[in-house]
Amino acid sequence: MPRTLADRRAAADRFDFRHTHPAMKVGTASDRYAAWLGQIYPLDVWQDRVETRAKKTSKGTFEERMLPIESADDYFQHFDVLEIDFTYYRPLLSAEGKPESNYFTLQQYVEHSPPDARFLLKVPGLFFARQRRSSSGGEVRFTPNASYLDADAFVVQFQEPAIELLGDRLGGFLFEQEYQRKESAPDPEAFVDELAAFFEAVPPDVQPHLEIRTPSLLTPAYFGFLEDAGFGHVFSHWQYLPPIREQWQKAGQRFTAADGTAVARLLSPLRMSFEDAFAQAFPFEAPVEALVNSEETQRMVLDAVALAFQAERQQAVLNLIVNNRAYGNAPELARRIAHRVLDEAERRGDG
Repeated sequence: MPRTLADRRAAADRFDFRHTHPAMKVGTASDRYAAWLGQIYPLDVWQDRVETRAKKTSKGTFEERMLPIESADDYFQHFDVLEIDFTYYRPLLSAEGKPESNYFTLQQYVEHSPPDARFLLKVPGLFFARQRRSSSGGEVRFTPNASYLDADAFVVQFQEPAIELLGDRLGGFLFEQEYQRKESAPDPEAFVDELAAFFEAVPPDVQPHLEIRTPSLLTPAYFGFLEDAGFGHVFSHWQYLPPIREQWQKAGQRFTAADGTAVARLLSPLRMSFEDAFAQAFPFEAPVEALVNSEETQRMVLDAVALAFQAERQQAVLNLIVNNRAYGNAPELARRIAHRVLDEAERRGDG
């Protein structure tokens, strides 16, 4: 384990972030990117195992290059935690109790990860999205979600099988709710009441972290609910949300998860759609100059560093999740943040 600042800097330069700071665990939103060959994944092992898949967005069709799930063991030689996002799109079990494809995919991750690997799982939108998105003939439609906050279905189709598969490797659930315009968003107090009713019906077996993407719902009542319940707020750098430092102020400058963890997700530039951010960052092989040198990126990095030291002060552990779309290349973003953390540690005389 690297102990001195010099050792930790050398490790960061090798894209090994596992010991950067005791109050910060670094991970990424998804993995298996062939664009990370030579950074996270050894070329001689994986360069002949690259698969391709087409991803369609409003900006065109992109050919993504991916590695097999067996590469997860190499991922965890560099990172502490992995955010699994494919679970957002469907539960682990069907309504009839049969394993879905996601169940077997997650099972493979367990088989190809070390015993100390930790996963953050995104909760299926089926249970936490107010509206469901569908498309037909090129027309996108949003309809009320009949399974919204269905606690019984959530527990049976997702929570219980997730615990069965991951056990101690399950680091928490990420409850992401879609953005809603202020005029169509629910009343903030009624929103808190419906959250409270849902979680009262859910066994407290896994730490929840909530990412509410509607700024008008980030009220004192909401943060008071999180504190009383022992749930975490996800500090997300994302399109319609205020900067992380503003979220920190709204949260009362405190972490609220009962297990002493916190989550920050550096997903995309503010005020930029998923499609635009994806197109700008693709193919994820290197930092994008326009992002690297922007004032917004500088603030994002500083906010992430500040959260890590706030976690240390409050005896918490920050799970910092970085995304290709926020920088062009997630490992390089993690390295930049790691060096800023180590700069601050050196300034404070730590290590």
